[in-house]
Amino acid sequence: MATELNLTDISRNGEVNAELSPAERIILTIFLAFIIIMTVLGNLLVMVALCKDRQLRKKKTNYFIVSLAFADLLVAVVVMPFAAIELSKGYWEYGETFCLVRTSLDVMLTTASILHLCCIALDRYYAICCQPLVYRNKMTPLRVALMLGGCWVISFFISFLPIMQSWNAIGIEKIIEERKFNNSTNETYCVFLVNRPYAIICSAVAFYIPLVLMVLAYQRIYITAMEHVRQIGTLQRAGSAPEAYDGSDHQGSSRMKIETKAAKTLAVIMGCFCLCWAPFFITNIIDPFIDYSVPWELWTAWLWLGYVNSGLNPFLYAFLNRAFRRAFLMILCCGNERYVRPGSFGPSRHYTTSVNGTSIALRLAFLPNRNHSDNGRQILSSELESQDSTG
Repeated sequence: MATELNLTDISRNGEVNAELSPAERIILTIFLAFIIIMTVLGNLLVMVALCKDRQLRKKKTNYFIVSLAFADLLVAVVVMPFAAIELSKGYWEYGETFCLVRTSLDVMLTTASILHLCCIALDRYYAICCQPLVYRNKMTPLRVALMLGGCWVISFFISFLPIMQSWNAIGIEKIIEERKFNNSTNETYCVFLVNRPYAIICSAVAFYIPLVLMVLAYQRIYITAMEHVRQIGTLQRAGSAPEAYDGSDHQGSSRMKIETKAAKTLAVIMGCFCLCWAPFFITNIIDPFIDYSVPWELWTAWLWLGYVNSGLNPFLYAFLNRAFRRAFLMILCCGNERYVRPGSFGPSRHYTTSVNGTSIALRLAFLPNRNHSDNGRQILSSELESQDSTG
């Protein structure tokens, strides 16, 4: 989200209180350029992988990850460079109209990125915690398209519409005008302040509601994974495990390791998301109620911490996916045959692949009559459509 990015701390009378030295500017510019470049490369690699790998394109829910990468790529290309230029130069030189456009794009794209994370969490919830037929009915191509479209439409309506109409500035016009200009240097700034209603509504739609949905979804995923581990242990101790587990304590411990790794991955995903965005949105709601007294240094730090989340998303949501990793290796290693996707599962092969953070072997362990053929294929065909492997 855009906010006040003044290099100098401007007091109420417009005087300059502090500014960066030339050496600090250079270090800051290099650091911000590194963040931007890594964000561009990571998200671009995700999009190229989908274009080049036919198997990835067959999984409709991979489009959640690619649409997320597209939103994060636009954040790095359209939003972050202008924020970095203003921060390093100490003023805004592109005019008031483009300031509004930049701010609207900032709010829209970062909100779209967060809403995509929420959609991915819901997709994983349906894939792991629901029956295969339920997931197939829930995640039809039309519903996937509607969810993706909703991410962008909602983001547009809380960004361009209110900001270009100046609804966020109602009641605080005088404060904004005072902070747009530096009387001592005649420099202008791209100031974005929000009134209390906009701060509450925007923060709720862009962060707090998606956060609650993500927490509930991942909590249920974690509980389901742990239940699978306990049930596997019970079956093994009772000597009633299916053929795939008979006499195989090592296989049971492998399943447990898979589920433990899945749980840790969920913790990393939620931890990174909260670490990156919670400080900004907490400050965003508090600031209007304390007379806009939050220091610019704090605003800038929280804002760029949120931007960093766009660079982490490719690693959290694509690099942890085996199918995407294989596609990345194919791209980076110029099509080395070592990384060609292996053939489809054969009837004699044990199903130990991890999909959406839980192993297919765990699902097969509880099939009626322990039939690994027909029911196994049904689960595989359904769950592989939402392939978000943690292994």
